[in-house]
Amino acid sequence: MPSAFQFQCHFVLIFLAASKGETRYLEVRDAGEDEPFLLLSEDLKRELSAGQIYRRSLRCIDMLSIEGQFTFTAEQPQLHCATFFIGEPEELIAIDYDFVNIDCQGGDFLKVFDGWILKGEKFPSSLDHPLPTSQRYIDFCESGSIQRSIRSSQNVAMIFFRVHRPGNGFTVTVKKTTNLFPCNVISQTPSGRFTMVIPHQHRNCSFSIIYPVVIKISDLILGHLNGLFLKKPTAGCVGVGDFVELLGGTGLDPSKMFPLADLCHSFHGSAQMKIGCDNTVLRMVSSGKHINRVTFEYHQLDLQETENRKENSIEEFCFPSI
Repeated sequence: MPSAFQFQCHFVLIFLAASKGETRYLEVRDAGEDEPFLLLSEDLKRELSAGQIYRRSLRCIDMLSIEGQFTFTAEQPQLHCATFFIGEPEELIAIDYDFVNIDCQGGDFLKVFDGWILKGEKFPSSLDHPLPTSQRYIDFCESGSIQRSIRSSQNVAMIFFRVHRPGNGFTVTVKKTTNLFPCNVISQTPSGRFTMVIPHQHRNCSFSIIYPVVIKISDLILGHLNGLFLKKPTAGCVGVGDFVELLGGTGLDPSKMFPLADLCHSFHGSAQMKIGCDNTVLRMVSSGKHINRVTFEYHQLDLQETENRKENSIEEFCFPSI
C-alpha cells in the first residue's frame, strides 16, 4: 500500500489527465493500480502545434502540465483551492493574470508560490532556492496590477486561492520558457535520464522523483579524485565543497530527508543504488569554483528488484516491510 505522502502526490498528479480536455469525472484510484502520470494525447498535441490556444476551466484542486488559458469560476464558496503546475525539467513556468474578479477585502485571495507545497513541506527547500520563503509568495491582493506576470525558478509552481462569492474567479495564461541550466526539478515520470550542469555557480540543485527507484549514476565531474562514500555520522563529504548526495524520505522537502550516500569525487563508470523511499532526491552541492556535471538514469523499483540484489548495487534503503 502506498504511504499517505505517495497517495497525496499521486492524487495531485492524476489531474494531468485533465490536460486531455475531458470533462467527465476523474476517479482517483490507488496509485499502484494505474500510471498516475496521464499525459497529453497525440491528437491534442497535433492540435496545439497548429497554433490553437488550449483553454479549459480549472477545478478547485487541479494539475496542469500544458500551456494554455485557464479560468476558475466559483459555483459555491471555495475556501481551500490550489492548482499545481509542472513542466519538463528544462522548462520554467510563466503565469500571467488575464482577468481577476475576487473580493480581497472580503477574505478572498490569489497567491502564486514559486515551487510546490504539500503538507507544509516545500520544493525546492529553503536551502536550495535562490529566494527566501517570504519572497516566493506573490499575493495578488497585495501586488494588484503591479505584478501581473510571474515566472517560476524551476519546472514547478502553484497557485493558492479562495473565492467566497459564486460567479467570481479569475483567468490565467500559462506559458513555458526554456531553462538552459535546470537546477531544481520534480520529475513528471517514474523513469528517465537527465544531466545536471552547474556552471561556476554557488548553489544547490535537487532532482526529485516521487517514486521508489533504481538510480544509476554514469558520469560525475567535480574536478576531484575518484570516490564513493556511504553516509556515516562521522564521514561523508563535509569540507569537500562540491559533491552529490542521494536522499530518501516520505515528504517533499529535500532538507528533511534522510541522507543515504555521498559522492565526493569525479568518476566515469557506474554507481547504482536501489532506494525504496516514497521520494528519492539526487542533490548536487556546488561551491561555484567548478563546472559540475552529473548524468544519471532512473526507473521505478518493482517488488522483484527488492528481492534481487545486483553486484554493482550499493546498500538498499527504505524498503517497505512485506
